[in-house]
Amino acid sequence: MTINCKGKLIDLSTPKVMGILNITPDSFYDGGKYKNDSEFLSQVYVMLKEGATFVDVGAYSSRPNAPEVSETEELNRILPIVDLLLKEFPEILLSIDTFRSSVAKKAIESGAALVNDISAGKLDDNMIATVAKLRVPYIMMHMRGTPQNMVQQTDYDNLIEDIIYYFSERLSETKKAGIIDTVIDPGFGFAKTLQQNYELLNQLELFTHLDKPLLVGLSRKSMIYKLLESSPDQALNGTSILNSIALQKHANILRVHDVKEAVECITLLNQLSN
Repeated sequence: MTINCKGKLIDLSTPKVMGILNITPDSFYDGGKYKNDSEFLSQVYVMLKEGATFVDVGAYSSRPNAPEVSETEELNRILPIVDLLLKEFPEILLSIDTFRSSVAKKAIESGAALVNDISAGKLDDNMIATVAKLRVPYIMMHMRGTPQNMVQQTDYDNLIEDIIYYFSERLSETKKAGIIDTVIDPGFGFAKTLQQNYELLNQLELFTHLDKPLLVGLSRKSMIYKLLESSPDQALNGTSILNSIALQKHANILRVHDVKEAVECITLLNQLSN
């Protein structure tokens, strides 16, 4: 199972790690952590050194009830960072975390390699056609509503069946548009209760029937720290445990804040299958 990033085939039969670089002031864990170019470069250097295959750059916080960010502000935040990172790390595979086609287009034209869309094209009617024209891999996540109202949209007939149907419909649209490489993300924490998140993880292997690479983003989320009555800062151990379970259930990409620990999960679990 491979995806083509800027002419380079990435083999996902061995799971890969996507490091998270939030350039928002209000993300739930690391919002506002990086204050200048030097701090951004230092963080990305560490992630690449520790084994990240991709770095996911986001300029619009998608945490529950996050405030709206204008398209202009999102572009002003993200494009200078794309330029900065590509100048320092020319071979880096940057993923652009956005649901806006205009942001995706400009970032890819600036040298980014993938588009990561929390809405799977549902918040911008031009997104799927834009990604098809850009000829880059497309990560599409399951979510209902928007970050502002998704916590009210957790009423499912059958959680797993509903999400699989959602992806079947979305994959039909991407195939029709001509997108070649599509990755699915079941959207832990997005329009799902704590219990639903664990139901989803427990049955994660069912998504392999869609025959697409599976990205899992569990890193330091509230499904961990609320259950443990702790905080995002104290959720690394829980993240590693749930990442290990996701890998055993055939996750292909782990999207994480802590690259070293995720790479260790992959290395140790791979040893079991040797």
